[in-house]
Amino acid sequence: MKRILTLLVFVSAGCNTDEQPMNTTATRDTLKMVDTVIVQKPTVPKESGKVYSNERFAEVRVDKTGEHSFLIQGKGQIFEASFSWVVEDGHDELAKGFQMTDAGAPEWGNFQFTVNVQKKRANSTLHLILYESSAKDGSRQYELPVLLY
Repeated sequence: MKRILTLLVFVSAGCNTDEQPMNTTATRDTLKMVDTVIVQKPTVPKESGKVYSNERFAEVRVDKTGEHSFLIQGKGQIFEASFSWVVEDGHDELAKGFQMTDAGAPEWGNFQFTVNVQKKRANSTLHLILYESSAKDGSRQYELPVLLY
């Protein structure tokens, strides 16, 4: 019995320290301060826009650089490093061309080019379509549609 009393005295003495317990209750002021900290937290700039990819094109991004101009950049694994593109509004082809990557397949080459195109109709949506032309018959292969605006 004496051992149990000694043990209880020892345990209770260890619990009775001069340290103040940590305040774990949240007050209205505390919550406001946390909200303020979250709002004022520095943010890392987001990479611009969505990233598009398929079997032949990777990490394709579009940056709007002017009212009707766009910077397109990404990577391509393209035969002889040459690919084509067209801008469509769902009815018409508004612009088209071709570009080169800095390396041909099987390597992934980088590309970057600018497109200047204006909508014919205000309520239309413009898509840039990147594609590789078939060496056999010139048909479009590995099309990658990319939203412009």
